[in-house]
Amino acid sequence: MLVAISGLFTVVEGRALDQNRSIAQYSRESWGSDRGFNPGAVTGISQSADGYLWVGTEKGLYRFDGLSFRAPSAASSSAGAVTALTADSQGNLWILLGNTKILRYHDGKIDAGREEAEVGITALGNRRDGTILLSSLALGTLSYRADKFEAVGAKSDAQPLSSRKEAIDDLSSRMSWATGVAPHRFAEPESAVISMVESGDGTIWLGTRDRGLFFSKAGKVSAVADSARYGKINCILLQENGDLWVGTDEGVLRWDGSKLTRDGAPSALNRLGVLSAVRDHDGNIWFGTSEGLFRCSAGGSCIADSSNDAEPGVAVTALFEDREGDLWVGTASGISCLRDSPFVTYPLIGLRGSESSGPIYVDQQDRAWFGPGDGGLYWMQSGRTHKVTQAGLDRDVVYSIAGAGGEMWVGRQQGGLTELSLPGGTVASKTYTQSNGLAQDGVYAVHVNRDGSVWAGTLNGGVSQWKDQKFTSFTTANGLASNTVTSIVEGSDGTMWFATPNGLSALSRDQWRSYGTREGLPSADLNCLFEDSAHVLWVGGAAGISWMDAGRIRNPANMPEVLNEPVLGIAEDRSGSLWMSTAGHVLRVKRTALLGGKFEQGDVREYGPGDGLRGTEGIKRERSVVADDRGRIWFSTSRGLSTIDPNRSKGELAPAIVHVETILANSNPVQQELPIRISIPHERIVFAYSGLSFGLPDRVRFRYRLDGFDRNWSEPVANREAVYTNLGPGAYRFRVMASNSEGLWNGPEATVQFNIEPAYWQTWWFRLSCLLAAVLTAVLIYLLRMRQIKHQLSLRFEERLGERMRIAHELHDTLLQGFLSASMQLNIATDYVPENSPAKPILSRVLELVGQVTEESRNTLRGLRASVRDSPNLAQALSAVPQELSLKDDVAFRVVVDGTVRLLHPAVRDELYRIGREAIVNAFRHSRATSIEVHLLYSASHLQIIVRDNGCGIEAQVLDFGREGHWGLPGMRERTEKIGGKLEVWSRAAAGTEVRVRLPGQLAYRPAIGSGWLQRLLSYRRHPGGSRGNDVAPVEASEADRKEAVVDTESSPLQK
Repeated sequence: MLVAISGLFTVVEGRALDQNRSIAQYSRESWGSDRGFNPGAVTGISQSADGYLWVGTEKGLYRFDGLSFRAPSAASSSAGAVTALTADSQGNLWILLGNTKILRYHDGKIDAGREEAEVGITALGNRRDGTILLSSLALGTLSYRADKFEAVGAKSDAQPLSSRKEAIDDLSSRMSWATGVAPHRFAEPESAVISMVESGDGTIWLGTRDRGLFFSKAGKVSAVADSARYGKINCILLQENGDLWVGTDEGVLRWDGSKLTRDGAPSALNRLGVLSAVRDHDGNIWFGTSEGLFRCSAGGSCIADSSNDAEPGVAVTALFEDREGDLWVGTASGISCLRDSPFVTYPLIGLRGSESSGPIYVDQQDRAWFGPGDGGLYWMQSGRTHKVTQAGLDRDVVYSIAGAGGEMWVGRQQGGLTELSLPGGTVASKTYTQSNGLAQDGVYAVHVNRDGSVWAGTLNGGVSQWKDQKFTSFTTANGLASNTVTSIVEGSDGTMWFATPNGLSALSRDQWRSYGTREGLPSADLNCLFEDSAHVLWVGGAAGISWMDAGRIRNPANMPEVLNEPVLGIAEDRSGSLWMSTAGHVLRVKRTALLGGKFEQGDVREYGPGDGLRGTEGIKRERSVVADDRGRIWFSTSRGLSTIDPNRSKGELAPAIVHVETILANSNPVQQELPIRISIPHERIVFAYSGLSFGLPDRVRFRYRLDGFDRNWSEPVANREAVYTNLGPGAYRFRVMASNSEGLWNGPEATVQFNIEPAYWQTWWFRLSCLLAAVLTAVLIYLLRMRQIKHQLSLRFEERLGERMRIAHELHDTLLQGFLSASMQLNIATDYVPENSPAKPILSRVLELVGQVTEESRNTLRGLRASVRDSPNLAQALSAVPQELSLKDDVAFRVVVDGTVRLLHPAVRDELYRIGREAIVNAFRHSRATSIEVHLLYSASHLQIIVRDNGCGIEAQVLDFGREGHWGLPGMRERTEKIGGKLEVWSRAAAGTEVRVRLPGQLAYRPAIGSGWLQRLLSYRRHPGGSRGNDVAPVEASEADRKEAVVDTESSPLQK
């Protein structure tokens, strides 16, 4: 057990069994071999501070949680027979074994004795303050305080000493024989004490096995005179007035302060073996005898248990009243619980052939009049039933009973309307039929008005009013909804209300009005009417309940399903709650919930067999549910006549004590030692708990939540397990609370704190390692991808350069040489032509054209071979662009370099030069700027070229779609995309233009060999003709590429 909650006994005490009931009228539940509980003779019953019920038997110790009996999983489970059980005021439960050892249960654990004082014990009892009393064969009377044993009386100066376990076991084996032998040499009274108690004056009374009664006072043990002849003293019960009732094998004796006497003792128990006794909270005294159970008053009158469930002639060996006021009865064959159920039921078996009851009326003399379902009229008082035979009522079926003062009116199936009175205790009768003006002889509903007039609703003849010694009848012709009348009520304003199968009718000031489904009734088939203390008219029909509000029919909103059943009877208790019987239920409903349409838990309470009802099916009779002058509610059901006293049923009830019993992780029990740690993996964790409320344990409900997982409490459930799956690592707290059988959440919650240990893959270091590994992997993949892209771009650039060189060679070796040869031949030919020849100018012109074509071919060839390879510094190459192209010299132009100049891939360098050259040319030719700046930014991650001017800017349409016939911007974008960069152009009217080229460093820079293992690894590339995976060689940079340059100049020529 993981959690124990103590101290509840001092907070709420249950009520004792109602002494006004017979024992047969208590609710009884039994456990024996038929229910799998076969413990042998029960020798002791008690309840520990944590709420569990403990049962000692000749076969061992059992613990009861409301549903099942279990042997505790401790050394005590194999300790053998239990002799007695007693709880003390310090939260201990003492267990006396048959071998004279004692065990102590405290804080959920059973401790075996390890002191000399804990063996040789023969009896247990309680002192005045509730502490334990023990009788030791060797040490006499002992008590237990402050975690140690103390001698009481003659041995008070000797304190028990600790001993080794082996010595104690040996001492126990040597002493155990002494419990059945006397006299012997041990402590006074030199006989085995089997019962003991301390009286109010401090005297300790000792009942022995074979020497009668003794008492210990002022350190002296003395025998009670003339008690030895009774021999065995089975039990001693201390009365509130100080008297002792002593149970012997020959009945009960009373100690009156000077002697033992039978005067004032229950004479009904003479010659019976009285084996056990207990006094309940109301002062009733219960005796377990060799012939069964008896309940006695303080004056000595007794009644025996004559219920059908009682086993005749079976000895009652143990008695105990628990914290809820229930009485537990132990016998030789099992254990029973007597409970003061809310309802008392009077079976009608034997009165007629059927158990079904009918109409009820309770008069001012507390006589309950009722008509069984199959006929006759009876009245009951003080548990005795009387039959009415006057006016042929014993041969007719009674439909309805109403009354006022000393008179009653009875509606009959065939005999009309009968008036009954009881002058002088005798029944006088007078019957009215159709011959007297009654509408019909079949009278179903009867009502007596405040003015003394009587209304009689018939089966199908309408309704008649008896007033001024005559009948006046009304039918549908007068405005009645139906000639069949099922219920009649007089409203507080004098309006007469009539329930019929066709709706509700009202008669007020000689005016009739009817209400049906059109007016809001859920069903026109009505069964009963009732006006409550707040003058609200309630209407029960075939489709549930409604009420009348200011002349309009109202129906409850959000009504529970059980209230949609046919309502057959309604009454009100003194607290304002409504009691109803339906076709299948007996209910108590909070009136304000009905009126407000908001139902909370506990607003509707269902009653069943566990509450003392033999049946829950209502009876379709007028006045089948009534309230009497004492506040009791009476019900007619299919299984008899039942009554409940709401005033006794409400009050403060003992809370259900909740415990977390076990925790299972993947069906494996979790160790209970704190702190509780659950290792991974455990996908399924189960919390098993119990709610200790023994009256009606099946009605106990639970709510739970897991802090750290749940946001809210669960809905109330009957299950005694909570299951959680796939909980992550962390700290959690499981909380559970229970409601008692009345639905009250008035007890404390139980909590269990635990930690779920993370698996290695859920630890922070593992996750951090995975994160770092993922980052490194991503970086490696990125670098490899960049290397792959650079290699692909290099191949493409080399292919392009190679193609350009091939074309240049072809042009140089063919076309240009052809033009040069032609030019030379033309020069020679021109020399042979006379100066005055008309062909001379033509040849000179042709020669000039050939020269121009040759120069253009050289320029084209120079363009194909153009590169900044001869000037590896990109800044210097861009600085020479204005001078090279003879651009305007009135524009301020400069090139600025930030960062350390890095070696660039030749192909990338050429493309960047062309992009920058195009941007510079555009700025000079189109921007009308006075200042142009080129900014080269070398960083570890990127290379940027920024060309900005302060000119007129570029129109937005031109930025988006370009200028017709111009291909500068599209060409720059294409070149940038080819080398893996990004081109951005920003411009605003009259604010200038900025062209930004951004290229990742991995694509722009040439790696420096020897700068690290990763770069050395990535600096290898495959030879074009190499084999797979092995022929790789480092790319060596030229000496010129290794130089660093920083340029900040207005202009510098491009070196050829």
